[in-house]
Amino acid sequence: MISAPARRGAVLATAFAFLVTMMGTTLPTPLYSLYSQQLDFTEFTVTILFAVYAFGVMFALIVFGRLSDDVGRRPILLTALVLAVISAVMFLLPLSLPLLIAARIVSGLSAGLMSGTGTAAVIDLFGPADKSRAGMLAIAVNTGGLGVGTLFAGVVADLSSAPLTLPYAVHLGLSVLAFVALRVFTPAPADPAPLRLHAPRLTVPAPIRGAFVRGVLAAGAGFAVCGVLTAVSALFLVRYLGIGSHTVAGLVVFLAFAFMVVGQFVARRISSRAAMQAGCGGLVVAAAVLAVALSAESLAALLIAPIVLGVSAGLCVNAGLAATVEQVDPAQRGAVSSAFFAGLYLLLAVPAIGVGALSLAVGLRESGLVFAGLVALLAAAVGVADIAARGSAARTTPLP
Repeated sequence: MISAPARRGAVLATAFAFLVTMMGTTLPTPLYSLYSQQLDFTEFTVTILFAVYAFGVMFALIVFGRLSDDVGRRPILLTALVLAVISAVMFLLPLSLPLLIAARIVSGLSAGLMSGTGTAAVIDLFGPADKSRAGMLAIAVNTGGLGVGTLFAGVVADLSSAPLTLPYAVHLGLSVLAFVALRVFTPAPADPAPLRLHAPRLTVPAPIRGAFVRGVLAAGAGFAVCGVLTAVSALFLVRYLGIGSHTVAGLVVFLAFAFMVVGQFVARRISSRAAMQAGCGGLVVAAAVLAVALSAESLAALLIAPIVLGVSAGLCVNAGLAATVEQVDPAQRGAVSSAFFAGLYLLLAVPAIGVGALSLAVGLRESGLVFAGLVALLAAAVGVADIAARGSAARTTPLP
């Protein structure tokens, strides 16, 4: 039985490792305009770089998502940090497009291992009596790391003479520190199971499948708006608003992920039903504000959109986790958590790729408007489906 101080140390080490790993994945986001200048590539190449990262995440979640249920959380978390270190080193090597693509893939693999296993590990450490706070912490360090990475890189790019190396050097040091902290403060599995690679299949228990689908689609709609925002915001600032500040480019994406944390706190103070429905409604509003920003070339709207998006997506992610990952026993938690995040990253990648592909035909702004509209329709449909499903469940539940 782990003591209370040891448990606190393990929680802090795990949360720090989670935050540092996710931070590294968004460092390149505000730097893409610099990369495009040095390597002479288009906005479609930017979306390809974004897409290979997202597919790296999904590959790790799908293929290795169940592994921590067998061998323990700690070995998988340590592996994720090793991959984060490798990714940081690759970004520090002499610049080329193939190396940039490879670094994004490795970064995606590290995030994939950390997203599913880190969420399960935090919930395990808090125990069954405090799953609510555990889920909130897991999403806070996940989305907080994503936000901190993009803002940090943007600020460094504006203030430093080495914008394409200093962020990764700092991340390399933090990743090594997180690795050491995990080794020191988290207990090794008492009786580790032998390593077994499962077929790439993540199962979701039958009782939660309906809630799982609605949760993934609702939270995924929020991630999809983030995908559109990430794909268009930095280049939109430069080409349409004449703003070349990397800090502003990082701030736009930072606001989305930072306000997801705010959405977590709100969600824990209302029912999961209210959180889901308010979140879906808010995502429709966020997509509409983003459409206004793109069509009216408004910086104010471009800064308001991620705030509304973040709060709304936080509500949906929290409600989805509460109805899925927090409802299964530890032996299934890694698989369900990984399946949940695999769905989210799929919905993050598809709009980003679509914006880049469509922009070749109709332009960056117009493609952003198309996908903002599609995401709004998805969020509205999920909100209606959730109301219908909960109403049906209420009618079929026998009175006491």
